[in-house]
Amino acid sequence: MNQKFEKGNILYVVIPCYNEEEIIEKSIQRLLTKLKELIKEGKVDINSRLVFVNDGSRDKTQDILYKAAKENKCISVINFANNFGHQSAILAGMLMSIEYADMVITIDADLQQDIEAMDEFILCYEKGNEIVYGIRKDRDADGFFKKFTATMYYKLLHWLGCDIITNHADYRLMSKKAIKAMAQYKETNLFLRGLIPMLGFQSDIVYFEVKKREAGQSKYTLKKMLQLATDG
Repeated sequence: MNQKFEKGNILYVVIPCYNEEEIIEKSIQRLLTKLKELIKEGKVDINSRLVFVNDGSRDKTQDILYKAAKENKCISVINFANNFGHQSAILAGMLMSIEYADMVITIDADLQQDIEAMDEFILCYEKGNEIVYGIRKDRDADGFFKKFTATMYYKLLHWLGCDIITNHADYRLMSKKAIKAMAQYKETNLFLRGLIPMLGFQSDIVYFEVKKREAGQSKYTLKKMLQLATDG
């Protein structure tokens, strides 16, 4: 039986996907196992769900997601007709989720971000935090080029006065209240990592290990990283 919380505890996990046919089936199973574990332990409500946002994939990702949704009632799929980008996929998933969820966790489809950190995210939420940021402990999983450019990027944004959290990607928990406040912004060049800290809600951080990608390749090309940096 689920515990009773002062705050609602329906969790929706939003997972943006783009051409992830090589890894997505394994990710679905791992996330399903984790969600069932959280429900069984009474940490989240039985109505919690996984929301996969297919960002215009050109491979078999869409078919795999639709099949999983037919087989599991706790899986929903949002399907984009075209590739609108990682940030837009995350935003769409969050805005749909707050119609039903009390809190939303966003995580990448390759699950390099440690899903076991979700327990601590939820604990921080129960302590009154409206936003919980996942911070990677190190960048050992990155190559030299990505590690160097990431370091310089954060230094540049801090120098420009941007209130951005170093080594935080888009692995975070946000409450319904925080997402509704964010929805008031009408950004065209969407950069959630810079926008969310501006909301001013009570927040906390959780450190997590970054795992090596088990299959496929990162879909964040140099061009996309530069576009994200420009938007930021």
